[in-house]
Amino acid sequence: MIFIKKIFLLFRRELKLSYTNIVDLFSNILFFFLSIFIFVFALGTDEQLLRTIGLGIIWSLLLLSSTLSLRKFYEEDFNNGVLIIMHMRGMSYELIVLLKILSHFLFVQVPFLISIPLASILFNLSMYEVYNLMVTFVIGSLILSCLGSMSASMNLLNKANFSIGGIIVLLFSIPIIIFSVGINEAGSDFMSLINILIGIALIFLGISPWASATFIRLAIKNT
Repeated sequence: MIFIKKIFLLFRRELKLSYTNIVDLFSNILFFFLSIFIFVFALGTDEQLLRTIGLGIIWSLLLLSSTLSLRKFYEEDFNNGVLIIMHMRGMSYELIVLLKILSHFLFVQVPFLISIPLASILFNLSMYEVYNLMVTFVIGSLILSCLGSMSASMNLLNKANFSIGGIIVLLFSIPIIIFSVGINEAGSDFMSLINILIGIALIFLGISPWASATFIRLAIKNT
């Protein structure tokens, strides 16, 4: 019961931090919409062209927008010693990382779901395409949170260049975009691609807590 209470307190703390940093979330969403408008104005009024490449553009901008919040994934908690305090209270770094991933998914990634239907209107996407986009984003954003965790924990070891972690996230995100955009052309293979995305999400959900925890331990030893 005490252990469950610790998990609850961590989630409540993450929720408070998300509320405190809500300006950052709105900034990310604003960046997403401004980028959408720039693409729409640049491509012109060709509805068929917008519809053809709309999914790819939306997914790419969702990816770029979500990476804006990666720097604060662990940096603040690492600098003020919160990670060490939580570990001393009986929580392993692996569990802390897993809970941070889930909280990032819930409080940072999920709010983007609201913006997806609005962005889809600008690209004249059908309801079927919007549905596919939202389904793939729910799965893909969990993968992005896992990748973001590993990227942010690596940045604790390399504070001189924060772009390295972001590059790693972008590279590993390429298969996510390929499968997510390709679902509209899948036809009867729709569930096969969804299962592949779920499989990738489960793999990263299993790997990232151990990898991120290792980077955090190394960063603590080097301070």
